[in-house]
Amino acid sequence: QVQLVESGGGSVQAGGSLRLSCVASGFTYRSNCMGWFRQAPGKGREGVAAIYTGAGDKRYYVDSVKGRFTISRDNAKNTVYLQMNSLKSEDTAMYYCAADSRGFWYPCGGEANKYNSWGQGTQVTVSS
Repeated sequence: QVQLVESGGGSVQAGGSLRLSCVASGFTYRSNCMGWFRQAPGKGREGVAAIYTGAGDKRYYVDSVKGRFTISRDNAKNTVYLQMNSLKSEDTAMYYCAADSRGFWYPCGGEANKYNSWGQGTQVTVSS
């Protein structure tokens, strides 16, 4: 059974930083796309960043977070991170970790239909 467990959300002031973590289990974490998505109240789900757990260092970022957010992985710990710096009020959302546990897709991207497993989400609130 695939499980994705997020942590690290919270409330910060604008300009602050947070690091989200996602621990994956229940599938062969070797050649998979792992992504972070977010959903703000009244808005659709948006792909924020994605990374491949196999060879290579290609990463995806939505334009609005480029230069501020960094996605990384620790394959020994089956964990993906999202370092969020220079946070803005518009970053306020529920953040979800997602996995293509079947290993179907490459390159990874921000399209939700590439991911078949989702975590429960962690709330990020940025006050201005």
